[in-house]
Amino acid sequence: MDELAMHLRAARTNGLSWDEIKEVLLQTAIYCGVPAANSAFAVAQRVRTELGE
Repeated sequence: MDELAMHLRAARTNGLSWDEIKEVLLQTAIYCGVPAANSAFAVAQRVRTELGE
């Protein structure tokens, strides 16, 4: 999950919106399972808070 945080920061730096990131994370629920997607959303919220967004 630490690596996911790095990728989320890079996605924001490269212009993705949080809505676009949210859609990608929703797709992970299908392929990776709901527990993994829930963890990813928690990481995304932490990164969003760290970035002040």
